[in-house]
Amino acid sequence: MNMQNLVWQFFARLAREEKGQDLVEYALIVAAVGLALITTVNQLSTAIVSLYSSITQGLTSIGATGQ
Repeated sequence: MNMQNLVWQFFARLAREEKGQDLVEYALIVAAVGLALITTVNQLSTAIVSLYSSITQGLTSIGATGQ
């Protein structure tokens, strides 16, 4: 048998078996949650950097004016 037939047989067996379907479903869920976490952390880090920059600029201006 060639490699292509083996791959098709593997996927056909996964489609028939419930365990294979569960595994694929869990993998998709984990991938979706991971993507959501990456997006959230990226946006959160941008917001934190912006807040930190605002605070340091405010402290610098307070130090410069002597208030």
